[in-house]
This record gives sequence, structure tokens and C-alpha cells, in this order.
Amino acid sequence: MNNIISAPSSPLRARILIPSSKSISNRMLLIRALSSEPGDLQNLSASDDTRIMARILGENRDEKDVGHAGTTMRFLTAFYAVQHGDVVLTGSERMKQRPIGPLVTALRQLGANIDFLEQEGCPPLRIRGGGLRGGRITMDGSVSSQFISALMMIGPRLPGGLDLELSGDLVSVTYLDMTLALMKESGVEGHRDGARIRIPAGAYAPGRHTVEGDWSGASYWFEVAALRPGSRIILPHLKEHSLQGDSVLPRLFAPLGVESRFEDGALELRSSRTRLPEFFEEDFTSCPDLAQTLAATLCGLGVPFRLTGTRTLRVKETDRIAALQAELGKLGFELTSDPGGSFLAWEGRRTEPERDPLMETYHDHRMALALAPMALVTDRIRIRDAGVVSKSYPGYWDDLRTAGFGVEEAPDVLS
Repeated sequence: MNNIISAPSSPLRARILIPSSKSISNRMLLIRALSSEPGDLQNLSASDDTRIMARILGENRDEKDVGHAGTTMRFLTAFYAVQHGDVVLTGSERMKQRPIGPLVTALRQLGANIDFLEQEGCPPLRIRGGGLRGGRITMDGSVSSQFISALMMIGPRLPGGLDLELSGDLVSVTYLDMTLALMKESGVEGHRDGARIRIPAGAYAPGRHTVEGDWSGASYWFEVAALRPGSRIILPHLKEHSLQGDSVLPRLFAPLGVESRFEDGALELRSSRTRLPEFFEEDFTSCPDLAQTLAATLCGLGVPFRLTGTRTLRVKETDRIAALQAELGKLGFELTSDPGGSFLAWEGRRTEPERDPLMETYHDHRMALALAPMALVTDRIRIRDAGVVSKSYPGYWDDLRTAGFGVEEAPDVLS
């Protein structure tokens, strides 16, 4: 499916029910699966990632296919390492290129029997589960917080628990703290002291949990508000004091003219024309999923920027840095980075934009989600493989229509 997005002619007035948090949903699904009690999970995310996680945990098959769901692959690698039995975990062709070696190495230190079936360090994996021991291990904390969260959540099932020492610069620490908070709510209280995490042996008792709204999904409405001054957008079910690292959005967008106010259980966004900063700089180590949204917004506003803490963007659903450079380049913005992806910058250099550009999504939901609001800058934008948003925000195109955007499906031969 390909979509043509056209901009509304006036400021937006909309109330949008964004999805619930995929990050919280997937963690609670795993905690419930590790528990002897079923628990009661309310308001689970309807995203592909969460549906795939729930499906695989509920099926009795020797081979589990996670598709593009990276979080699911990482969490289930640890989960099946502590379950008795043999399992093959596989996924899409892109998933078979995404590194999982550091997690496998850590699990092997705990006694796991895991083999790489194709490319060394990447899925698919054969896991012969059971027989893990507890104790102290060391792993690189600069690669992916999901590796660490996966180990943390199986920690209570290990004899003696888990003592995890992290080396290097920690990434996405807020996601580790989210994992600890959800574990505590479910009956296991772990502790993090800087780069050391201690998880005691114990048993989960998940009880009842209602998943909060997704701040990552909210980011695209912050983008819309910033790019169309005078807008008023209400987003229910977002918590001001949230477990999610992406709840920094009000601070990030305040200099861009977006005022955030919590009232009656909802977040209200109001935007106005404002004097924009001459330069924007921010470290995204703790909220990497916001980098695409901010890059697109800042380009649309004409604000030069330097985003750091972006190294993990190289190994997401696609190389998000290269993808942003290519697609925002079609709109005339010449972005720069380094081979390691430690920063993404735009110095204000413009080139001739393509006429009626066709934006590629690279099988990455966040590319489609972040690029669509750029119709407010170009009046119209075309998105290839628009259905990819189902990974995290299945109702996105309907929500854009509700807000006043034109969203027209076009044939797959769109070029």
C-alpha cells in the first residue's frame, strides 16, 4: 500500500487516541509468561510487535518467526533460554542482519546452549533451553538496552539471581529503569546503581496492569503541531510522570512553539508562531526513537541541528541515519553524520528538492510516521509501503484523516 498525504488548509483541531505503549506491553507480556500466575493485562498495544509477541508466547511450535519485531526477538531469546525444550527463533531478512551476538554471549556465560544457524552473531538461533545458572556477568551496555532488559527480566528465574555489570557508555537508560519499575510492580524488586544491576531470585506476581499511552506515538502529533502553528491537539491517556523515556517530548518541543498541558487525564498541545532557536542540539541516548521525528521537524522548520546519542540508529529496522539522509535529501535537506552514527546534523545547507517526492520507508514504521507530517511543508508527500506503520501505530492514517489531512491510497506501482 502506498499513500498520498496532503496537508490541511488550516490549523488542526483534533482529539487523537494514540496507541498504548508497545514497550510496556511487550515487557508485561514477558513478565506474565515468566510468572506462574496469569495476571490481568489491560489496554495492550495493538501494534504488530505486541501481537507477534503474544502470538508466539501462546503457540506450541518448534520454530518461531518474529518477522520484523526486534524487541520480540531479543526478549524471546532470553525467555526461551530459561524454558526447557528446543526452539528455533527466526525472522525477516532484515532481522537476519540485525546483531544479537552480545545477548547470546551473555546468555552463554549463564550456561545457555544457543547456536547461530546462518550468519554468526545474527538470527536465526537454535536455543536448547533450561539449566541456566545465576551469578555475575559483564556485558557491553552501549549496544542495546533491549539486550539488558531481556536479561533483567529472566533474572528472577536464575538460581541466586543475576548481578549484571555493564561496560561502556550506557544507552537508553530510561528503558532499563522502565523494566525495573515494571518488575517491581510485578513482585520482584531489582536495583540499578550506575552501571551495576542486581536482580534477586524470586517469583513474579503480575496482578492487574493497565498499559499507558505511547509517548513515541505522541511524537508525531508534536511534529504536526510544530509544523502547523495555531493547532490544538488533545491526546488522552498519556501520563505526565511516565515510565517512558520519550516523555521528554514537552521539553524538546517547547522551544519549537509547542505548549504542553496536562488536564483531565489528557495532554493538550497548543502551538503558536514563535521565535525559533538559531540552532538545536540534543543528546538522544535515552530516547533514540525520537530522533527521526525531531530531524524531520527541525528540517521542516528550517532550524539547523546536531543530534547526538544516535549510534543505535544504525542497527534498527533499517539504518535510520542513512535512511533520513536519503529521504530528507529528496526534500532538499543535506544531512551529515559519521560512519559510527554518533551524530546526525543539518547545518542549514539546502539543495534543489525533488518535485512531488516519493518517500521510501525501508520497512521501517518510524520512517513513514515521521515523514508523513512533512506534507505540512511540501503540501503533498507520497509514502511507499505505508502499511508498515502497523508495527507500532496501526491507526495512524485514519488518525491523520480525522485531524484533517488528506490520505489517499495509491496503487503499488506508484513511482
